[in-house]
Amino acid sequence: MNSYTIWFIVFALISYFIVTDDSVAKTFYMFTQLIGIQYQKIKWWIFNNPKNPIIKYLIWRRSYKLAEELQKEFAKKDNKV
Repeated sequence: MNSYTIWFIVFALISYFIVTDDSVAKTFYMFTQLIGIQYQKIKWWIFNNPKNPIIKYLIWRRSYKLAEELQKEFAKKDNKV
């Protein structure tokens, strides 16, 4: 038996239990939802973790641009007064 046959048997058994038993179907659905949420959590952590040097640079750049805009805005207000 090759590995494709073994995987087919495993998925066929899982599919059979999902179709025949409602509680197994609910459990499988909740498990897939859990996997999706864990994936989103890990992805969010990678893209927003300040220990990541790329993210740290992007945060610094965003803050620097905001500081420049605020300086320009304050300079305009000082000239009007």
